[in-house]
Amino acid sequence: MPELPEVETVRRGLTPAMEGAVIAQADVNRPDLRWPFPERMAARLTGQQVLGLRRRSKYILADLGSGETLLIHLGMSGRMLVSGDPLGQFVHDHPAPEKHDHVVLHMDNGARITFNDPRRFGAMDLMNTATADQHKLLAVLGPEPLGNAFSEEHLIAAFEGKNTPVKSALLDQRIVAGLGNIYVCEALFRAGISPTRKAGRIAAGRVAALVPIIRDVLAEAIEAGGSSLRDFRQADGELGYFQHRFDVYGREGEPCRTDGCSSDITRIVQSGRSSFYCRCCQS
Repeated sequence: MPELPEVETVRRGLTPAMEGAVIAQADVNRPDLRWPFPERMAARLTGQQVLGLRRRSKYILADLGSGETLLIHLGMSGRMLVSGDPLGQFVHDHPAPEKHDHVVLHMDNGARITFNDPRRFGAMDLMNTATADQHKLLAVLGPEPLGNAFSEEHLIAAFEGKNTPVKSALLDQRIVAGLGNIYVCEALFRAGISPTRKAGRIAAGRVAALVPIIRDVLAEAIEAGGSSLRDFRQADGELGYFQHRFDVYGREGEPCRTDGCSSDITRIVQSGRSSFYCRCCQS
């Protein structure tokens, strides 16, 4: 499942082709993905100018001139691909249609935005822009980890009294939005905190130190274009490269990269997900 850096990378890739442009024609080639599409989605998108693209957690939000916002979730295998961009940011000609091209947006600037999703775990919805933060998928979300609301004070208060492992706490989208398995593993390694440690038993100073570490990990991943695991591609079809910088994720049995550490990376399963860490460096 793409995490925050992957979704932000896609949003940035879509921006030059979509922001300010008009959706000259929207093709909706099936009635649903993970959930049914909203009524008359093609008609409601066609003719609308994209005023801006933003991200909330793992969702891309396209604000339209109609006063509606298109919500996009990539799911497990969804890809947003740009072709034919006249601004010269993309070099791909329009490809031949593929079986899993479920939604295609033909922009008036000559760009084509294709949502391709073989497994159909992605989702799209239309909502009123003025009340978008009340949408059922967005209303439950905590602060953005790269925003000002995600502070040391917030995380300390959120962890207070929590008897769940810190890994689970950081994956709780009500505490912080957009974090996923990969980047939580990497952040906990840098912080020297074991993923099995109870969140409420971590000293306030160590919890506070997590905030800038999480920001740094996410910023580095965005700069590298995300991580190419399984199906993820950037909007121009290229791969992300942060996976080459992983300190722990996916490195079970490999030596820890900390200078002077002779331990190997361990993998355990927590709540059905793999956690990777160094038993020596993280406590």
